[in-house]
Amino acid sequence: MKPRVCVLKFRPMEEADFLPQKKKPQLRKLDSLSVDELNEYIVELKDEIVRVEGEIKRKKASADAASLFFKKSE
Repeated sequence: MKPRVCVLKFRPMEEADFLPQKKKPQLRKLDSLSVDELNEYIVELKDEIVRVEGEIKRKKASADAASLFFKKSE
């Protein structure tokens, strides 16, 4: 019986190998939901959009404040 030989091939690591991989959100199955449940789901999604937009505004305001603080004087 011959011994098995394992050959590993390596590639140089790239910057993309270190970046976090974004997961796609799980899509909810809609076919089993009633019309009322679908309308409730729409309300939940709209609430989430409002929450995300608020976070975007907060982060932009923080970045603007930081840029003013670190702005070079001319």
